[in-house]
Amino acid sequence: MLCQICGKNPATVHFTEIHDNHMSEIHVCERCAEEKGMHASAQQHKFEIADLLAGMVDSMTQTDEERVGHVQCPRCGMLYSSFKETGRLGCAECYAAFQFQLRPLLRRIHGDTRHRGKTPTRGSAGAARTRQIQRLHDDLRRAVEREDFEKAATIRDEIRTLEAELQAERAGAEGRS
Repeated sequence: MLCQICGKNPATVHFTEIHDNHMSEIHVCERCAEEKGMHASAQQHKFEIADLLAGMVDSMTQTDEERVGHVQCPRCGMLYSSFKETGRLGCAECYAAFQFQLRPLLRRIHGDTRHRGKTPTRGSAGAARTRQIQRLHDDLRRAVEREDFEKAATIRDEIRTLEAELQAERAGAEGRS
């Protein structure tokens, strides 16, 4: 996209303004933004995702123990209190070490604690069935934890049916190859 002012350079500064339920956008290059005094305004409103996460963590802590953050990662030695200050984890092991503190935060931000990425369009029926089976396994585990064994038996039977369908589908796909 080219700058809307000079029409020569690529637009790298983007502004969106909403006024009286009417949205207007302007896309300009760095030079035009500086000339029009827009660039300084953009720098003032710039924020880091780490700062946002750190603020959310602070707002979610209820007890003094959670605020102090004595939990420490066994691999890198990072304290939870350090994560709260920076919004950045030290290593992959931090996710496991801080799982009880991170779960509510991740659920609040993403709506779930499990990453669900894009799925390929080719073979998506099998992938969808596999995801459904995984969700049912999670439901089964929760039903057993609640000691709702009738529900668990129903879920178990549904898993078996879906797994048989998936296996038959894969066998059919191999036969066509």
